[in-house]
Amino acid sequence: MSVDAKAATDRLMRFLAVEGVTGQEAAIGRELTAALKESGVPAKAIRLDDANTRIPVPTETGNLIVDLPGRGALHNQPRIMFMTHMDTVPLCAGAKPKLAKRKIVNDAKTALGGDNRCGCGVLVTLAAELEKQNLDHPPITLLFCVREESGLYGARHVKLDELGSPVMAFNYDGGSASNVVIGAVGADRWTVEIFGRASHAGVAPERGISSTMILALALADVKAGGWFGRVVKRKQQGTSNVGPVTGGEGRPAGDATNVVTDYVHVRGESRSHDGKFFKEITKAYKAAFEKAAKRVTNAQGKAGKVKFKAETDYYPFRMKENLPVVKRAIEAVSAVGGTPNVRAANGGLDANWMVRHGVPTVTFGAGQNEAHTIDEWINLDEYDRACALALQLATMR
Repeated sequence: MSVDAKAATDRLMRFLAVEGVTGQEAAIGRELTAALKESGVPAKAIRLDDANTRIPVPTETGNLIVDLPGRGALHNQPRIMFMTHMDTVPLCAGAKPKLAKRKIVNDAKTALGGDNRCGCGVLVTLAAELEKQNLDHPPITLLFCVREESGLYGARHVKLDELGSPVMAFNYDGGSASNVVIGAVGADRWTVEIFGRASHAGVAPERGISSTMILALALADVKAGGWFGRVVKRKQQGTSNVGPVTGGEGRPAGDATNVVTDYVHVRGESRSHDGKFFKEITKAYKAAFEKAAKRVTNAQGKAGKVKFKAETDYYPFRMKENLPVVKRAIEAVSAVGGTPNVRAANGGLDANWMVRHGVPTVTFGAGQNEAHTIDEWINLDEYDRACALALQLATMR
């Protein structure tokens, strides 16, 4: 399919220049709306939902939803959806995109934001090309999600009836446009509060109960048991990570080194393609923290305590390759000159929640490389292929 590559790149550069870290998507939402209108999409077809009112962390705006009515010979075919997310990781704040031949690089020591301004560029280019070329297509929904990077919240809290009941969806995220991602891991996100007892570390350390030591013993136990990092047990595999460890602001010990630490807060995650196994990993962490709390006692025989909470961030999925959405994806990748690479992802995707909502969803890349790092760059050949792929998917019969 023929796409105006210069216009597509100009849009991408335009979107990369707009800051919009996760939870702060209002400005990029306005820029996308303006670009869609300039491409011929009527204002009445563009709206924001109220997903942000249901997201449990502060979020400036809801998901951006666009309705494109069907046209021509395909106007009465079942509705399909194209989606992406419009937030970036916080490391992208202050990015300065710069063209370097067939790449976009960054003039600042930040991440670039190709994840996922590339997806935004693809969807707006799709709308522009459908209008410019007056192409036949079925009814289409465009969905730009908020807060993907901090928990897939936008896709999780979207209402299905707001989307017009699409029969299938195509999601744009990281990597190559030839990647046909039909599955992804599930994950638990967990937190643990460790309660010890404050005491002067120089005068009476024996009266204290060190939350820091409880943390150390728990993590040592987890590591020794093979539950940290890449986890392989029997025929099951997964991963886990311990994230930020913070003290207790306003609590007696605070951040002082001369006080036995009475409180530590820890966050972490467990992942696997097996829905039961990531729960098993989480269970191992819980058991380790509870065991460690009992081991650390003071001179009076009192032990520490822990409060462990876990919730499922998203559920794993794996679609069958004979599903219509997968067949369409494979055919379209081939049609634009790519070699379909059918695979599953080891990270969570908005597609996890769309599949959970009952909409079979395939994910493609759009030229993003080294995402979430200061070395991030965009391959414009892959981005152009992603734009052409979207147009192919939208118009194929």
